[in-house]
Amino acid sequence: MPAASQTNFNVHPGRRSARLAAVQALYQMELTGSDAETVAQEFCEHRFRDGEECADEDLFRRIVAGVPHHQIDVDRAVASSLTRDWKLQRIDSILRAILRAATFELIGREDVPARVVIDEYIEIARRFCDTDECGFVNAVLDRLAHAHRPAEFGSAEDESKT
Repeated sequence: MPAASQTNFNVHPGRRSARLAAVQALYQMELTGSDAETVAQEFCEHRFRDGEECADEDLFRRIVAGVPHHQIDVDRAVASSLTRDWKLQRIDSILRAILRAATFELIGREDVPARVVIDEYIEIARRFCDTDECGFVNAVLDRLAHAHRPAEFGSAEDESKT
């Protein structure tokens, strides 16, 4: 994909707003036990309609519905990218929401470049986390991206040359 197209994914404020809202919705779902449809509807009625947020509602709904629908695959992917002494349950709730949303996009949305997904969710992490936690998010997402999209990082080409 040309660099200009990747840049368009990266700077589109509606997509970033959608991702941020999706992380907040996933966090709310975990804390309250509410289902995806209820939380998504609440966000769309009360946050996106008041003019404060200009989010890509379709992207928001895909992430909020997609994470719980693919929860087992998403959580396994995150867990496989953690070091042995870290367990998914040990990670703070907001970090879990960030990692789950990003992982869903990495494994389920190949139309968005992996580097864009990583950059977007690191920016979101900066809103909630300190520098060390942002580094943790970066490391986990980098491992996930290389594992699930090796061709985007030249890994598949490098392996075929050996």
